[in-house]
Parts: sequence; structure tokens; C-alpha cells
Amino acid sequence: MDIAKFIDHSILKPNHTIRDLEDQIGKCLELGVYGVCVNPFWVRKAVELAGNKLVVCSVVSFPFGLERKEEKIDQSVKALEEGAKELDIVMNISAFKSGLFKYVEEELRAIARNTQGAIRKVIIETAYLSDKEMAFALELIRDSGMEFIKTSTGYAPKGATEKDVKLLLELSKAKLRVKASGGIRTKEQVLNFLKLGVHRIGTSATFEILGGKR
Repeated sequence: MDIAKFIDHSILKPNHTIRDLEDQIGKCLELGVYGVCVNPFWVRKAVELAGNKLVVCSVVSFPFGLERKEEKIDQSVKALEEGAKELDIVMNISAFKSGLFKYVEEELRAIARNTQGAIRKVIIETAYLSDKEMAFALELIRDSGMEFIKTSTGYAPKGATEKDVKLLLELSKAKLRVKASGGIRTKEQVLNFLKLGVHRIGTSATFEILGGKR
């Protein structure tokens, strides 16, 4: 299995420089990685560096999901205008945990309406959710028209776990794809998640995993 084709390589640390961006995208091109995930500020440059050989994904409202709905829409649309093909959107976890489900639903639907044609992945931050909450979040994401549900930003106390991924895959009933992300640092972890049935892996440890440490 060519696991590189399943990897979204994360270049998201606040201290990453343009040299880091150039270096890591160059290595991803060498390794045949599926795509790179960058902050909105670097989308245009990442698209330039990647050419047509790597998919560029922009995070939206990263890492907490607490921008206003209108700001999330603007950020999403701008990233697509600058050449991103995919979006990793952080759900408003605080609103969700507060029981403001109508707001969360409206936000997801509004972003979806304004970004048709792109691949949208919604990060629910599984570390903060019960199984019941994960099931409800998945339902809202599925009904909004998004394509993926994603486990984590990597900023929570824990990232992707086998238990949570199995639950999301079971609940999705093949109507949503699953991206496992957060704390994935070994080839064994990647292979295990792919064996479970995930469709994408998010990691910043791509080069260690693929044997091209840099």
C-alpha cells in the first residue's frame, strides 16, 4: 500500500517560516504525498510551490473554531480563491458544548453553501466529546453536505484513537469520509487507521513515517 497517497502533511506551527514551507513541500513532492495542510496566510505560496502535483488544503478557524460564522465563511472563500482545493474547518466546539446546536448547524450549512466544489473536512476535536456528542456532530456534518469528519487539530489533550475512529466509521455509514489526525507519528499507526477504513491521515510526522526524515 502506498500510504503517502493518504497523507495530508501538516505545516501548521506558528513558528514555521517560508523556508520551512519550501523545504517541507519540496520533500512532500519527492515522497509523493497526497497534500499539504497550511494556515490561510501561506495558501497562495503553498499553491505556487506545489504546482499541480500536491493538493493544498487550508485550515479554517484553526485551532479552536471560535471565529464568527461570517469570518469562517470569508476565510474559507478566500482560501479557495487563492488556490486551495480542500478545507479543514474547525467546528465551533464551544458553541456545540454549550448546546447551541442550531447555531452550529447553521454555521456548517452556510460554509458548505459558500464552498461548493471543494473538499470540506470538519474537525470535531474528539478529545472533548462523548460518544453521544460525536454521533450528533457527525449527523450535523453529514446533513450540511460536507465530505469529511476529522478527529482532531492536534492541539487537544489527545488526538485520533482507534476507539473514536471505529465509532465515526460505523456511524458514517459510508456517507461521510473519515480523516484521522492528532498524535499520529508512526507508520504502524497509519497502517492501523487505514486498515480500519479511514480515507485520509493528517500528520506533521510525515517524513519520519515514510522513512525520509528531515
